Amino acid sequence: MSMTMTQKILARHAGLSEVHAGQLIQAKLDLVLANDITAPVSINEFSAAGFDKVFDKSRIALVMDHFTPNKDIKSATQCRQCRTFARKFDIEHFYDVGEMGIEHALLPEKGLVAPGEAIIGADSHTCTYGALGAFSTGVGSTDLGAAMAVGYTWFKVPAAIKVKITGHKRRYVSGKDVVLTLIGKIGVDGALYQSLEFCGEGLKELTMADRLTIANMAIEAGGKNGIFPVDDITREYLKGRAVRSWEPVEADSDAEYTSTLELNLDEIDCTVSWPHLPENTRSAREGRDVAIDQVLIGSCTNGRIEDMKAAAEIFKGRHLAKGVRGIIIPATQDVYRDCVRLGYAEIFLDAGCVISTSTCGPCLGGHMGCLAAGERCVSTTNRNFVGRMGHVESELYLASPAVAAASGIAGHIAHPEDIVSPEHECHGGGSASPAGTETSCLSEVK
Repeated sequence: MSMTMTQKILARHAGLSEVHAGQLIQAKLDLVLANDITAPVSINEFSAAGFDKVFDKSRIALVMDHFTPNKDIKSATQCRQCRTFARKFDIEHFYDVGEMGIEHALLPEKGLVAPGEAIIGADSHTCTYGALGAFSTGVGSTDLGAAMAVGYTWFKVPAAIKVKITGHKRRYVSGKDVVLTLIGKIGVDGALYQSLEFCGEGLKELTMADRLTIANMAIEAGGKNGIFPVDDITREYLKGRAVRSWEPVEADSDAEYTSTLELNLDEIDCTVSWPHLPENTRSAREGRDVAIDQVLIGSCTNGRIEDMKAAAEIFKGRHLAKGVRGIIIPATQDVYRDCVRLGYAEIFLDAGCVISTSTCGPCLGGHMGCLAAGERCVSTTNRNFVGRMGHVESELYLASPAVAAASGIAGHIAHPEDIVSPEHECHGGGSASPAGTETSCLSEVK
């Protein structure tokens, strides 16, 4: 029987020669993940079931990233419960203040996820790791509590949608624009309980940061997971990073898909999701009449160094519009350190922004940037549901770091080309010149 990438991974982990869409299976897991909000529930279920040991202390990751440093007594209590559990069972991958980062940026950075693996997390954006050719998906805290003890869980094998990427990225276009365009085409339930499997010649245009962003938002189209094939870009990212040996999978040439979509990068421009659904997409050029109060650049979707670079290139030599607040959240300690080393932090400060510790806080309306009634924010996060970042009468617009930075400077939703004149355009964008040296107008910062 022919299988997709996801089906091959699940078959391997279930000890079966083949699986088919809709089949219920029990599969072994390579990594189990929880954070300071979801882990306490899992720990409670773990204890209630009478478990007295974990299946593998090296294959559990607990990341304190949502409300740390602790914002109040309740969050402090939750983190204390996680710390106690980690000490009791000697959990090797426990990340707390000073060492933690936003979980879905931190784990790939640490090499804890790899091609061909099966990974679950008590967080819906665990699907991020499909960027590296893994099957990864979010589960409930109860399922995760059991998985910490036994090392396996059950799945219904998903069908798949093939997404063929063609063409070349335009200036200022990133993975965020690609995935928002996709969601705008198929809707927030267009891939309901299906795997989004990406392929095509256009993949060579997508950096690892682009792929991580796209896979991260597969859930926003209803997907069970998103997954990319392993290529030279993947191998380069994993070189010297992966902590376990890995074996990639490839979809069979005659694998069955429920549908095939094509995204031509030549046709994708800077895209924004208007409130209150990620599918409500429009061109950034349509936002000149949308005055804003805040921009947020960070999150598990867009908090990597490439995202920081894209924002810094727009902010350099410019300042936030009067009345606009700018919040920058590097996704990990290493990203923060690189922002300082590369001069991005100084650019952000000069532009009137604040730089936060790595946290999910504002993305879910927790802390570090909540909105009041009537306020509008352009954010690089992944959801813009009613009340997602604060008051139910606030408005959240999803965009790339370049669009968010341009909007902060303009005081309204703006395309980067509205801010950067042609004679001052940067040609770096995180890419490399033919000679292999990074090109960027930020080189003059030092």
